[in-house]
Amino acid sequence: MPAIRHTVVDSPYEPLTLVAVDGVLSRVHMTGQRHRPPEETFGEPDPRPFGEAIRQLDAYFAGELTEFDLPLNLIGTPFQLRVWEQLLRIPYGETRTYGELAEELGSPGASRAVGLANGKNPVSIIVPCHRVIGAGGGLTGYGGGLNRKQRLLAFESGTTAPDALF
Repeated sequence: MPAIRHTVVDSPYEPLTLVAVDGVLSRVHMTGQRHRPPEETFGEPDPRPFGEAIRQLDAYFAGELTEFDLPLNLIGTPFQLRVWEQLLRIPYGETRTYGELAEELGSPGASRAVGLANGKNPVSIIVPCHRVIGAGGGLTGYGGGLNRKQRLLAFESGTTAPDALF
């Protein structure tokens, strides 16, 4: 049986719950996030597996880190895993549409499936699902809420100073 542990950290977007499976970061959940599993699935509270993740999240929110370098234990279907890996390739401060992601995955007709997989991303912020926008450039769907998505994109584009997020 895998060892599941969690900790809660402060962020400009309310507390984040970090969950590790066998010591490897597996989930990052925002308060009130859509598709947030029940808290009893978060395992025992234990901050020890999360030191580097917390350090990198702090650096990101301070405007000092643009790319995370953390081992991840992503759990999903093969298609979801492909989508989440593609999300990791979207550079800081840039966006892609669901259709562009589908094209990059070699499935140009799968923009809705990409959207569903994007919405099930278990590692918010670190796997940057907030960088995916609608075909017309509009903000669509975000498990953490469109306000958070808009704030993250503004922060990454440099139109909002890091301290304005708090």
